[in-house]
Amino acid sequence: MKIAAITGISPNVIAELKKGKPRTLELQSAHNIITLTDVLPGDHVFMTHIDLDDVCSGDPGIIVEVLSITINMKRMVEYINPYYYEEKERMSARIQVKYVDNTIAKGIDGRYWAKPTIVDILPSAVFHAG
Repeated sequence: MKIAAITGISPNVIAELKKGKPRTLELQSAHNIITLTDVLPGDHVFMTHIDLDDVCSGDPGIIVEVLSITINMKRMVEYINPYYYEEKERMSARIQVKYVDNTIAKGIDGRYWAKPTIVDILPSAVFHAG
């Protein structure tokens, strides 16, 4: 199963998500924001604490369901003296997600600049005794 991948997430955040309550994350990493441009509410996303450059097959992560997503630009102006000011723009994405399951990456497609990161994951096999 191929899904979008969000990388470099703190292990503490992943542990908090595993408790089952929905959480809102603010992401400012360019590669994660680019990946989220193709994600809609209701989609599943792979999250891992491993950085994008180091993700490979066999790496652990979690599957989360995206409940809401907002990508926006923040504009800041900083005045130093009457003759000098600096204008900055910062893009960020806020996503509310809910934990679904643990998983392992089977392969990674796309570590290219300006393209979403897609990971092939092992499907979950859950068995319930009846």
